Amino acid sequence: MRTGRRRTGGGRGRLIAAAAVCSALLMALHAWIPNGAGNLGSLFQTFLPWAGLSVPVLLALAAVRRSRLAAVAVLAPAVAWVSLFGGMLTDRRSGGGDFTVVSHNVDEENPDPVRTARALAASGADVLALEEMSTKATPVYERELAAGYPYHSESLGVRLWSRYPLNGVEAVPIMPWTRAVRATVDTPGGPVAVYAAHLASVRVTPAAGFTTARRNEAAGKLAQAVRAEPLARVVVMGDFNGTVEDAALEPVTSGLRSAQHEAGAGFGLTWPASFPVVRIDQILVKGMSPTSSWTLPATGSDHLPVAASLRL
Repeated sequence: MRTGRRRTGGGRGRLIAAAAVCSALLMALHAWIPNGAGNLGSLFQTFLPWAGLSVPVLLALAAVRRSRLAAVAVLAPAVAWVSLFGGMLTDRRSGGGDFTVVSHNVDEENPDPVRTARALAASGADVLALEEMSTKATPVYERELAAGYPYHSESLGVRLWSRYPLNGVEAVPIMPWTRAVRATVDTPGGPVAVYAAHLASVRVTPAAGFTTARRNEAAGKLAQAVRAEPLARVVVMGDFNGTVEDAALEPVTSGLRSAQHEAGAGFGLTWPASFPVVRIDQILVKGMSPTSSWTLPATGSDHLPVAASLRL
């Protein structure tokens, strides 16, 4: 009877060890997970930081089975997760920035746009990028932001507000209607190209899985515009409906640096605002150094605002 119990425990220990190795491989090779039926690659990469939960679960199972093999194998996913996200556990913020930007999906169904607009006005940002601006709420933002932000774009849906003059304002055709704008911000430190974008929404359904085709197409068009940008200093921000780990968004994220990854504290999760589990609102830069990145307190939106201080 003892021998039988040992074999059963050993077999289960090997299963736990195998699961640990699989977990480690999925994290280490996440960029290679194909986006076939259901776009499983993008779905897994969207929630990639949460893959680390496999470590305590597998470790607890190894302890229950009293399997040394399984306990040692759990080191593999632990190392994989730390190699990917260990740096995110530290506070990388510093001082010295001279250009602050904020991006916020204000939510077209926001029940209190006045409170949201006043919170943004009090943020201290030099430039605001706002997404999901409804026709009804736009006059509210124009009124509340007028004193601190005398310059703004006239586009619908996605808008820029700035303390500094805006030139070369134009819509970026990433979708049939305006979901991205570009402007040159004439800062005291020189011109900066600023892009505000709201990539197409994604859906998770039993029939279609994780639908990302329209978002990915919009990201590709945005990437083309950014690659053609003549200015050396560029900020691209907005609601990407995806994370920077999502390989499908690599056309737009490659060549740009994440302010949160370089100068944030933690993961800076933004959605849903009531209990954030993913960071789908991004601030990406080129030609300047992020010194600090953070999320602002919840407004009436279902997203948290994101902010970054940059050194020109």
